[in-house]
Amino acid sequence: MTGDQPTGVRAELAAVPETALWTLYHRACEARRPDTVLPDPRAVELLDRLDFPFAERFGSGDGRAGRIQSRLQGLRVRCFDREVADFLARSPRGTVVCLGEGLETQYWRVDNGRAHWLSVDLPDLVELRERLLPPAPRQRLLAHSATDLGWADQVDPGQDVLITAQGLLMYLRPAEVRDLIAGCAERFPGAGMVFDTVPRWFGRLTVEGKMRSRSYQAPPMPWAMDAGERAKLATAHPGVVEIRDVRPIGGPGLLGAVVDTAVRLPVVSRYRPSVVALRFAGRPAQA
Repeated sequence: MTGDQPTGVRAELAAVPETALWTLYHRACEARRPDTVLPDPRAVELLDRLDFPFAERFGSGDGRAGRIQSRLQGLRVRCFDREVADFLARSPRGTVVCLGEGLETQYWRVDNGRAHWLSVDLPDLVELRERLLPPAPRQRLLAHSATDLGWADQVDPGQDVLITAQGLLMYLRPAEVRDLIAGCAERFPGAGMVFDTVPRWFGRLTVEGKMRSRSYQAPPMPWAMDAGERAKLATAHPGVVEIRDVRPIGGPGLLGAVVDTAVRLPVVSRYRPSVVALRFAGRPAQA
């Protein structure tokens, strides 16, 4: 199935919230491939349950361009999965805070059976997620803006914390991104934060309305950062003590080889989309 036939839950989202459906579609398309880099049966199940014209809106996932897009999305998501899995290996009872999670199914891919998960998103997306992915006992959903640090009050300060923001920060204003990073550094000493970025050339095209297909136009992405600029993130707050490039592992086939080569060539790598991991300074030792 492609998700084009009415089968159940109706999804009516627009602008930035609709990107949750775009990413779900490409994850599911990638998961269906026999050589997938992202096994994700829950994403495939969601696609089949939703009443939404995915292929009509976002293009066929079976064509060459669709297969490339889905594979790239799978590689991006796998970067996040690696970071979360590494965190849970170090802190099995830690808390994963997912900002702007949309219809991400990461919990079912990497949960260890002991960690706690907090999903923070806009009310319409939380309502849709509750219908499609009812929270398990260690999961909580919070209808709240990610840029309002009030959500931090819902996090146990006694546990280690990892904050993720997949496909979120590029839709914020630069000042909002800076304030969010600074706020997380202050509220969660010793924590980590993982997010993705788009390069400046890509962000500029979205703002100019030039990233579009016959039936879909990408929303404006006012915050963009070239991969080679990530050191500047340290200026957001003195508590940012580590900045790390989370590089994709290309996977099988020609596209995998191209991705592996691209991240190694400086002239290309500095202008690519990227996934960045931050570490915040811990609390000062008591005298």
